Amino acid sequence: MKWHEITIMTTEEAIEMISNFLHELDADGVSIEESGNLNKPRDTSLGQWYEHPLNDIPEGEAVIKGYFSELDTDLDALLAGLPARIDELREFDIDPGDYTITTALVDEEDWANAWKQYFKPIRVSQRLTIKPTWEEYSPSPEERIIELDPGMAFGTGTHPTTALCLRTLESVIKGGEEVIDVGTGSGILAIGAMLLGARSVLALDLDPIAVTSAKENSRLNNLQDDIQVHLSDLLGVLGNQEGGEDAVPLNVTVPVDLVVANILAEIILLFIDDVYAALKPGGTYIASGIFKNKEDAVEAGLEAAGFTIVDRQRDQDWIAFVAKKPE
Repeated sequence: MKWHEITIMTTEEAIEMISNFLHELDADGVSIEESGNLNKPRDTSLGQWYEHPLNDIPEGEAVIKGYFSELDTDLDALLAGLPARIDELREFDIDPGDYTITTALVDEEDWANAWKQYFKPIRVSQRLTIKPTWEEYSPSPEERIIELDPGMAFGTGTHPTTALCLRTLESVIKGGEEVIDVGTGSGILAIGAMLLGARSVLALDLDPIAVTSAKENSRLNNLQDDIQVHLSDLLGVLGNQEGGEDAVPLNVTVPVDLVVANILAEIILLFIDDVYAALKPGGTYIASGIFKNKEDAVEAGLEAAGFTIVDRQRDQDWIAFVAKKPE
């Protein structure tokens, strides 16, 4: 089978939004490669090692590739609409730079599995290590292993925002918490929360493919009875708990102890009040996926909603807030 490969050279700042655009355009897969410049800071505090070879992508830039079926895609229409969506990012203070868009026609084997050679076990925190299902690995006694097959469209945990969230979860979870993971993707944060001692996790995503991926990864980690995955627009599923015909029985009791959302800053700002309502007094909200230029806006939004910011963690240009709902 042949696939249209659309390559966008842009900034690291625009990665999340442009990747999201490609998913919304029904990409069957998205890959992201950031700068491999020797000057780029690399966190080796936990003994991490990096399999990715150095590349010639300039510092601060990235290459995003989306893959679309040759048979089912109107390539001309797709290419006609994509630049306008990218240019619109500037209105939200996200700079895509002097981006370029190129296309190629590739065989399925050239992309569907080739990326796996670069996905190796990676220790992302004191206790959590992400291991692809196809790799052999002997953990140390204190390590908790997240078995992951992210599929063709979801993250492996190597992006700064995911690693940042996992480390933040490790610092927050004490044991026995009921957790909601908003925008679960591959389910990696839900799995990490359970391995760190959470009682149960409700994992939510708007994308049906993500829901399928998160369910499968929960099963791979033998956590399918502890992680409940639902199709939901943000916290929308919580509104269907009034006993009507659309009511969905949940594995957590709302309000919960902890909400984690590793999504775009613009989306975080949209549903802060909903998160506040979904948390117990004294509950914790971990909000990540925030690029440095949105830090002040998210901080102001959290405080306006009534949260108290108790910590913020950083990885490169990304920030994760830890906010508390007052007792």
